Amino acid sequence: VQLQASGGGLVQAGGSLRLSCAASARMFSSYAMGWFRQAPGKEREFVAAVNWNGGSTYYADSVKGRFTISRDNAKNTVYLQMNSLKPEDTAVYYCAAGRHAFLASTSLYDYDYWGQGTLVTVSS
Repeated sequence: VQLQASGGGLVQAGGSLRLSCAASARMFSSYAMGWFRQAPGKEREFVAAVNWNGGSTYYADSVKGRFTISRDNAKNTVYLQMNSLKPEDTAVYYCAAGRHAFLASTSLYDYDYWGQGTLVTVSS
């Protein structure tokens, strides 16, 4: 499975961005999908996850109410809509796919495939 993340960039605080992650998987709906991020000098952390059909979603407390994860299985794509961005959201954002299709896991160890990352920079 190959994952290609896009949509990052520079935005002012309070602004919005939408990240996309296109997957090469023939059976995209067989995978749960997640977004993680890693800021300079920090460990990679969970942001959001969605199960195989979008019926279950989970969010980190730090982004709850501001970010929305969704997926379009017909397009083999998962999205992360980010609103009300804050400087502390600055990080490289990674999408990931996990074979545990029914579980939208918050643990990076439950994901089997990773994209290359896209940089999000939020200026104050």
